[in-house]
Amino acid sequence: MLIVLAIVLRFYRLADFATFLSDQGRDAIIIKRIVTLEHWPAIGAPASVGQIYLGPFYYYLMAPFLALFRLDPVGLAYGSAFLSVAGLIVAYALIKKFVDAKTALVFLFLASVSEVNIEAARFSWNPNPLPIFAFVTLFFFFSAFFRQRRWSAFLFGAFFGLTAQLHYLALLMATVFLPVALTLMIRTKARLKVIGLGLIAFAGFGLASLPLIAFDLRHQFLNSRNFLTLFSQTGIAGRNGLEARLGQTANSFINTVFAANIHPVLTGGIFLILILAFLAILKTKQANPLIKLHWSNFLIYWLVFSLINVPSHPHYFGPVYFSFFLIVAYALGRINQRLIVALFLVGYLFLNLFDLAQKPPGFQLMHSRTVADFLGQKINHRPFNIATWPVELTEDNYLYFLELQGMIPSDRRRVIIADQLFVLCNQAPCRVLDSPSWNISMFGPGKIDKIWTVAGIKIYRIVHAR
Repeated sequence: MLIVLAIVLRFYRLADFATFLSDQGRDAIIIKRIVTLEHWPAIGAPASVGQIYLGPFYYYLMAPFLALFRLDPVGLAYGSAFLSVAGLIVAYALIKKFVDAKTALVFLFLASVSEVNIEAARFSWNPNPLPIFAFVTLFFFFSAFFRQRRWSAFLFGAFFGLTAQLHYLALLMATVFLPVALTLMIRTKARLKVIGLGLIAFAGFGLASLPLIAFDLRHQFLNSRNFLTLFSQTGIAGRNGLEARLGQTANSFINTVFAANIHPVLTGGIFLILILAFLAILKTKQANPLIKLHWSNFLIYWLVFSLINVPSHPHYFGPVYFSFFLIVAYALGRINQRLIVALFLVGYLFLNLFDLAQKPPGFQLMHSRTVADFLGQKINHRPFNIATWPVELTEDNYLYFLELQGMIPSDRRRVIIADQLFVLCNQAPCRVLDSPSWNISMFGPGKIDKIWTVAGIKIYRIVHAR
């Protein structure tokens, strides 16, 4: 029944609610070229800071869905929703087997109706599958180092490498893996076996990361150098105010998970309880090691993330969402007062679904297709340049549909100038002549030839001034 609920919440009017902006358009173009065998990228999208490139794993992960829907980009949204539901089923099955059925059921409820997870499941973006892949990575780490399975060690390393390609903040999970593995090596007599498992995991990580390694070797270690620059010169590492950052991160996370504006004192109290409960569980030899691992992942990620001077965006918490749901489910499963548990679950359901119900559909796929179809008629397969105003508007979501019609703009990176420039503007005043935007000014002296308005977008056709 909960799986059915999860499916409905993720697939209901998916095409109307799916986000389709520049990032999604850019990814769709790249994935479309994989499907049509035009280009197989060896590198992924640039990270939001530092011009550090991710690996290409996400593109290949989503390519079958775009192919299945015959290049309709709604297929990517359906793929994201499918992965979300599949991840819930996998997580439920593993928790039921390695923890207990009650914890698995409560976990499934929390994750199924979570607004932030539902939102992420309803459009295509590389951080969206992060909670699923982080959970599977943690499971294979548990299987490898607590149950000493060699294949699990290889799969742990491989999944960790793939998870890091979804978002580099997943690398913060290493601050859990390394101390736990070292502790096991110190406390057990099978030290050589633990070292061997670590080497196997490293091999799996290296194999999954081969595209990134090859990219760095071919480009004078561009990614590595940008990583170093990011931390040494840009001031991304927080230098003071740790207590404030811990509180801010805790408050942002709790507000995101519960879809509510909770007072910082209360969120601080929640985290204090989680810390004290974790310390108590660490002293209990009978406590489930998988629960300990996820509790460690959640708290250590919170601590390390607080040391980094970046905003607390919801997708930055991707590596710990499922860990949080698991430890809350585990705690609720040990409360004997059913009324308290029921009230908590009902309140959680209300907060998440009420907030979700307030958000109207954006019809972004329909909008992008409508504007692109109109623009395609005016371009009429002639060479063209394209730009937007303001520059934040971007155009990749429109370019995807134009490319489906066989119309690709002249390459402005090579400063190829066509005889016509189309400027899309959604914010007055539209500075399409003598513009500070290089994408517009590179066209050279021009004059406005035509103006149209389509779906809230004002389209200017600029031609060269004679």
